[in-house]
Amino acid sequence: MDWDDAKIWLAIGFAGNAIFFSRFLIQWLASERAGRSYVPVIFWWLSIAGSLILLLYALHRRDPVFTLAYLPNCVVYVRNLMLIRRERRRRSQMAGAGVARAPVHTDVEVGGAPSF
Repeated sequence: MDWDDAKIWLAIGFAGNAIFFSRFLIQWLASERAGRSYVPVIFWWLSIAGSLILLLYALHRRDPVFTLAYLPNCVVYVRNLMLIRRERRRRSQMAGAGVARAPVHTDVEVGGAPSF
C-alpha cells in the first residue's frame, strides 16, 4: 500500500469511496422500507458524486486502470436521471389530462415508496 500521498489527497480518495459506498446503504435501506427492490434517485446522485471524486483521485495518482474504471460511469448515471425525469414528466402530464394511468414497473419514486 502506498500511504505516501499528501494527506489531502488521501482524504479526497477516502471521501470518494465513502460517498460511493453510501449509495449501496441508501439503496438497501430504501428497499427494506419499500419491501421490494427499489433504487431511489439519491442513489444516482451519490453515484455521480462518488465517481467524479474517485476519477479525480485516479487522475491525480495517474492510475490508468482506475481512471478508465471511473471515466464512463457518469454517462450511465446521468442517463438514468434523464429517464426518471422523463417518466415523472409523462406521469404529471397524464395526471393533468385526467388520464388513468396503467401500472408502471419502474423504480421511479411512486406511491408508498420512500423518498430520500
